[in-house]
Amino acid sequence: MRLIPILTAVLVIGALYVLVAERDKLAEFAAGDSVEAVAAPATETAEASETATEEPGGKKVRVVALRSEATMIDSAVILRGETEANREVEVRAETGGLVISEPLRRGSHVEFGQELCRLEAGTRDAILAEAKARLVEARARVPSTEAGVAEAEARLEEARINDNAARKLSEGGFASSTRVASAAAAVRAAEAGLQSARSGLDSTQAGIESAEALVAAAQRDIDRLVVTAPFSGILESDTAELGSLVQQGSLCGTVIQLDPIRIVGFVPETEINRVNVGALAGARLTTGEQVTGQVTFVSRSADPLTRTFRVEVAIPNEDLRIRDGQTAEIAISSDGAEAHLVPQSALTLNDDGTLGVRLVGDNDVVEFVPVELLRDVAEGIWIEGPPHEANIIIIGQEYVEEGVTVLPFYEEPA
Repeated sequence: MRLIPILTAVLVIGALYVLVAERDKLAEFAAGDSVEAVAAPATETAEASETATEEPGGKKVRVVALRSEATMIDSAVILRGETEANREVEVRAETGGLVISEPLRRGSHVEFGQELCRLEAGTRDAILAEAKARLVEARARVPSTEAGVAEAEARLEEARINDNAARKLSEGGFASSTRVASAAAAVRAAEAGLQSARSGLDSTQAGIESAEALVAAAQRDIDRLVVTAPFSGILESDTAELGSLVQQGSLCGTVIQLDPIRIVGFVPETEINRVNVGALAGARLTTGEQVTGQVTFVSRSADPLTRTFRVEVAIPNEDLRIRDGQTAEIAISSDGAEAHLVPQSALTLNDDGTLGVRLVGDNDVVEFVPVELLRDVAEGIWIEGPPHEANIIIIGQEYVEEGVTVLPFYEEPA
């Protein structure tokens, strides 16, 4: 009866010994079957891969190449931008006063010269009347001052005649030196009188010009009481409210012009030479609407942060359907280019990090050609760089290098 518990104890002690003392050997024994099970399929896969990619001789790699012939396409410059109003002006008051006109509401159409705000005249009419009165008074002084100048000129002429006669009589001994000196003093006095008369005339003319300036300033201040639209457009904000007090520089209203409307984008410096003023351009708005226009401006100075150049496209917008600030995708026409249509997966990098494709050249030797991306479409990508006729590797290009001989299988373009 006691034999069974003893055997059980012995078996438990043996199991604990194996688990504790021989733990490492037990783990190796347990892992042996798994390693072999995993290694066997991996070996079979590698052998199958070698069989699929190599010839019986083990020298040529099998690749799939596309027989491609370059096609002339319009290599448009694609960029994103947004719409902008052709004009936008914050119309402000040039003088202060109380608004006495009814306000125009935002969204209203205004014509060039249309009244936006009218200010109370106040005492400006009285100031203008006073300036005009001073002008009349200044002009009234002109005849008297001109007469004074004429009289001074006559006195000077008479004094010169008397001086000449006194000198001749003195030379003949018929006049004293005192008379000669008196005649000379009369000439100098007449000259001083003439100078004073002319100064009075100049002062009168200056008074007239000053009065005219006061009249013009008063009239100009009155003209500024009416604030008008600088061009035809749409009110983007309400005009100043009736009864509000505005100061010089206060906002009366904002006017924008949406016909034509501009679509503005920024071209990278690598493609700026392909964009010219006058080139045809199209745009697709976020609403799905497609519009066309012409390039009207290409910046000569790059943005200091993004190193891109501003480009503006003018689009007709007679019905004002296009609004300011809409996102748009812009396509600007450029010179055509010969390009190949390949799957995007065919692109690869060489050891220098240059983007390109690998070709099957003469004697089935692999060549690497740098490419330039022209356009991305649903069927693939248009690239420029390979020769007119090229065998472009589209499957297996990542497993071969330049100079390697391959076994190509060719695929005709769709």
